[in-house]
Amino acid sequence: MAEGANAVEAALSGGTVYELFVTERAAAQHAGLLDAAREAGVAVSPITDRAADGLSETVTPQGIVAVCALLDRPLEEAVTPAAKLVVVLVDVADPGNAGTVIRVADAAGADAVVLAGDTVDPHNGKCVRAAAGSLFHLPIARVRDVPAALAACSAAGLRTFAAHGYADAELDRVDLAAPTAWVFGNEAHGLPPDVLDRTDLAIRIPLYGRAESLNLATAAAVCVYTSAMAARR
Repeated sequence: MAEGANAVEAALSGGTVYELFVTERAAAQHAGLLDAAREAGVAVSPITDRAADGLSETVTPQGIVAVCALLDRPLEEAVTPAAKLVVVLVDVADPGNAGTVIRVADAAGADAVVLAGDTVDPHNGKCVRAAAGSLFHLPIARVRDVPAALAACSAAGLRTFAAHGYADAELDRVDLAAPTAWVFGNEAHGLPPDVLDRTDLAIRIPLYGRAESLNLATAAAVCVYTSAMAARR
């Protein structure tokens, strides 16, 4: 379920939409989206405000919801030798964090996002909303086998860098211009030792103030954007 005008627009341009549900108010506000849906052969069904409340997980529904095909792809299709920047989430539990990192990866021009281990389902409603349409912009892969995810990145020619708060290497002292896969762990526990051992290098973001740490989405934004800018320089 892709809810809201931005997500629906992204779904129509980058995904497979089966049906669009829209209230009278939303139909008047987003006539262009409805036209695009009909041109694409998508069924458009009017619904009441009460029905929109039932479909929505938000306090103030926008009144426009698309029912879409599942988005995840096989690992080998998402991570290819052409990839320059990939984001791997390992055991990430919060759907808001996962969606925000997907949005960051999209904005930074990443080639794919891999959800490994027990990471939350990307089709979770909160994850879809946090991704703000980015789920439809880049390949998303899901795999339970974390070593297989890391091996696929290495086989594609990517260096695997683990974001780790206690690493010796600091972000601003590492060459990040080469093709890279960033690996991020669980919000509370980080990456387990066996996963750290399988990466090429563990890297920490230097903290110059008194904060104990950065949250997952912020750390991912700093690391991924640092790589993206280094590659473009």
